[in-house]
Amino acid sequence: MSSSIPRFAAVSAVVASALAAGLLAGPSSAAAESTVAEAAATDGAAGVRIHDIQGTTRVSPLVGKQVTGVTGIVTGVRTYGSRGFWIQDPEADANPATSEGVFVFTSSAPTVAVGDAVRLNGTVTEYVPGGLTSGNQSMTQISKPVVTVLSKGNPVPAPVTISDESVPEEYAPEGDPAAGGSINGLTLDPETYALDHYESLEGMNVEIGSSRVVGATDPYSELWVTVKPWENDNERGGTVYGSYESQNTGRLQIQQLAPVSQQPFPKANVGDWLDGTTEGPLDFNQYGGYTLVARTLGERVDGGLEREVTDRQHKNELAVATYNVENLDPTDPQEKFDALAKAVVENLSSPDVVALEEIQDNNGAKNDGTVAADQTVKKFTDAIVAAGGPAYEWRSIDPQDGKDGGEPGGNIRQVFLFNPARVSFVDRAGGDATTPVAVTGEKGDAHLTVSPGRIDPANTAWESSRKPLAGEFRFRGRTVIVVANHLSSKGGDESIVSHHQPPNRSSDARRLLQAQAVNAFVKDIEAVDKQADVLVVGDMNDFEFSGTTQAMTDGGALRPAMLSLPESERYSYVYQGNSQVLDQILTSPGVHHFEYDSVHINAEFADQDSDHDPQVLRFRP
Repeated sequence: MSSSIPRFAAVSAVVASALAAGLLAGPSSAAAESTVAEAAATDGAAGVRIHDIQGTTRVSPLVGKQVTGVTGIVTGVRTYGSRGFWIQDPEADANPATSEGVFVFTSSAPTVAVGDAVRLNGTVTEYVPGGLTSGNQSMTQISKPVVTVLSKGNPVPAPVTISDESVPEEYAPEGDPAAGGSINGLTLDPETYALDHYESLEGMNVEIGSSRVVGATDPYSELWVTVKPWENDNERGGTVYGSYESQNTGRLQIQQLAPVSQQPFPKANVGDWLDGTTEGPLDFNQYGGYTLVARTLGERVDGGLEREVTDRQHKNELAVATYNVENLDPTDPQEKFDALAKAVVENLSSPDVVALEEIQDNNGAKNDGTVAADQTVKKFTDAIVAAGGPAYEWRSIDPQDGKDGGEPGGNIRQVFLFNPARVSFVDRAGGDATTPVAVTGEKGDAHLTVSPGRIDPANTAWESSRKPLAGEFRFRGRTVIVVANHLSSKGGDESIVSHHQPPNRSSDARRLLQAQAVNAFVKDIEAVDKQADVLVVGDMNDFEFSGTTQAMTDGGALRPAMLSLPESERYSYVYQGNSQVLDQILTSPGVHHFEYDSVHINAEFADQDSDHDPQVLRFRP
């Protein structure tokens, strides 16, 4: 799961939805207060201050209007991406729901500096990061500004501290049913709801103290911390997302104001710390919501996180793994193949069967009709041998060109690797991109009509999505059926900082239908053999508590092996500081005893070979 969307896209929109609010800033210097107060007194702006612009809801009461003579101290200047600067009024009002800061969108590089006292005219707008259809909250800003610098070198208004004590435990209010579930029109209650608390500080100068990293540094020079280190924590330093009601209110995204060309950004893993004070304006963007854009950044302290190594299977145990290798194709550097191969051999201890997701065709994203992936798989299996692993054989089915979604031209698919020295694959001809696999019985044993085969490929649930790949294996005289999945992504879902609360999760409907199709297939197997050994594995793109997982398990056909782990260990992916489940292995009732491991080697690290952690299950068929 990856994104190619440019960061900080500067798209401004006037809408009736989104930002305002504020907690009182700390006392500022008398000189700065005097400069701003005098300017306000001499301007003919009818006394409009920043807190008047922000108002007490998420949408400015002055949206779309021209304002004149707005005054404040510059607290931050951004010269890249969405260019502009933040100003803050050092004379706060007494209402904790009105912010004293606001972003001024300049489009071109600003000419002001931190500490400037300014007076400006402009238009109040609501900018929706990600666009009007994204469901994101909007950010109140002043656009098309005409700026006058009144004085320089003023102290920045004292920061408001964001801490475990200041951030409420409840995440967000319920949306207004009369407004389609939106919270935009609700008066902010910053002492009750975390989202309201952050919104009340939008645009203001804020700070956090020493904080634990819960989302590793990404390629865009941003990371996530928590100001609540005890909140749903695990022993590796993360914050676990365990339900739709458990939003982990202490998470906060961190960026820096200085371009990385001028000031390197810390390369941090989950479990590291930002030690000391991190201070700067509180922004809102589409890639995580509320973001502290630091003028001053704490120092990274290494938490010592190490990549896990799973136990090797015993002689009589079959080890089955699933691993999303993130759009692997022959144009990737050899270093990526080598790193993934080393992980299979060393961290996964050379499983007997490995179901791979996101294997691309032989020329990757080049869209020329190529669908074969034999070169991709050979390059990978050769790298595994070079790393000291087994000489895996493989089985798969090439998709129809452009029919399985993913990166355009890439034709991603699932692939089975298997170690022929330990397990055999039962080949039955006839499986192709459009032929459905079925179940047949022989002396009470369930078998596949084609192997490998695709489950119900004509079902509209799989339109522009990967079709499940079923394969029949033999291990020590026992039949084991493995179904490799890569369900539809969460693309199109609203984020958890949406102005709809709860957010709209439109992608759920497609995955629900897909899960029902898989469940029906497993029930066909179990109708022939109640004790059949079936493993449903892969990137489910959904949580262990989701409706997708519930549909997979309907009627007791399957059980999520993830639930065998302690709650704090249930995760395979880290998104916006939440350690959460996307990858799963589910077992049929015939799989009585097993050991399960979510092997954490990628998702928590700044250096990743993939963005997913692989899963391994060991059992005796």
